Amino acid sequence: MVTLLEHCRIGPPSAAAEVSLPVTFFDMIWLYFHPIQRLLFYEFSCSNSHFLETIVPNLKASLSLTLKHFTPLAGNLVHPLIGSSKPVFQYKPGDSVSLTTAEANEAFDFNYLTGNQPRDSDDFYGFVPELPPEKIELDSKIIPLLALQVTLFPNAGICIGFTNHHSIGDASSIVGFIKAWSSVTKFVGDEQFLSGNSLPFYDRSVIKDPSGLATKFWNQMSIFKIESLPLNFPTNKVRATYILLESDIKKLKDLVIFKRPTLVHASSFTVTTAYVWTCLVKATAATTGDETDGEGTEYFAFAVDARRRLNPPAPPTYFGNCLGLVYTESTHEQLKGNDGFLIAAELIGELISKKVNNKEEILKDAENWISYFGELLNERISGVAGSPKFDLYDIDYGWGNPKKFESVSIDGDGSMSLCKSREFEGGLEIGLSLSKPKMDAFAPIFFGGLHADDSMPINPKENF
Repeated sequence: MVTLLEHCRIGPPSAAAEVSLPVTFFDMIWLYFHPIQRLLFYEFSCSNSHFLETIVPNLKASLSLTLKHFTPLAGNLVHPLIGSSKPVFQYKPGDSVSLTTAEANEAFDFNYLTGNQPRDSDDFYGFVPELPPEKIELDSKIIPLLALQVTLFPNAGICIGFTNHHSIGDASSIVGFIKAWSSVTKFVGDEQFLSGNSLPFYDRSVIKDPSGLATKFWNQMSIFKIESLPLNFPTNKVRATYILLESDIKKLKDLVIFKRPTLVHASSFTVTTAYVWTCLVKATAATTGDETDGEGTEYFAFAVDARRRLNPPAPPTYFGNCLGLVYTESTHEQLKGNDGFLIAAELIGELISKKVNNKEEILKDAENWISYFGELLNERISGVAGSPKFDLYDIDYGWGNPKKFESVSIDGDGSMSLCKSREFEGGLEIGLSLSKPKMDAFAPIFFGGLHADDSMPINPKENF
């Protein structure tokens, strides 16, 4: 059980000005998507009194100061219910962010929760903040954008939970906020943050829309909503973290380059996602008794940071969504076969080479994103949450680096989470949330595939 200690609202300093930002076509895709939920666990011996008298007041003060630079997060998505007007993001003086403080009882084992082994997915929701309820004002739906929770594990650690509406910003934007808050907390002020040239950039005019994608998307939304079903409890899932060491990734790359010498893009992302995708397909076959249609289509989709890929590019600190959507496909039979990994690596590598890294292609079929990806949600599809470029293990609030990051949102959409490894330089962490039978089938496939060839030895204890 988690005991609620306090629920409060924290806003930016009173001098913060009103802000109104239009919803771009990049934002519009995510209007009906499920909230994004992240947890950072910190190993930190802390008493209840120190937590309430020092840690929490410091976090509140630093949050207010951070929101001075990230005021849209304290505001709302204002969604008109009448007429054809598009939604806007709006902050008005007095708006604020929900902050919950709580304490976990002895039933929660901090070390168990922060392990890599399979753990009941339901055990994490006591640390995940809920967005405040939507409300209706003047014929508009008012939708909060951010909620935070800080949970104490007495004399063991602290967990910070983040829940955000996807429409307000992609991972680049939200992780930017999280890092800013940690910096302001650790250094007791925003001087360090301001010196890092990482102030968010809000000018939406950098997102060019000559073909009217925002209007096309808005018109399509009533027909094809990229909408996620609510998560039901119990989830009947377990979550586990798998690690690919730098040496494992190199072996996978070497295998692809040897077997597919013409493949241009055999990156760490390519081989990691290809390997996990095929392991997931094989695990599905193992748990269904291979009743899955062999010729059935398996899809793999992911979002791409389009900031530097736009023409002209958007600033790296642009705040909002700026994601291109890409996908590839194969058949169940091909991916579960002996060459499944090579087929997947070739498909993903070619997709990145021809589409992702080509400025002329990244938005070429964008007008079909709403309809196509809305339909894909009903198909057999794997995806990626996060990116190896985000180092979530360097976020220090003054208690040291996190012991564990968990992407809770993957419980609802079946994506794999992906981030840099905390313990192994050059390694990657893959987070999965699966039914227990499928996770039980996945683990030996994942480890077995890595050392199936004598040239690819592996120590399973390091990877799980």
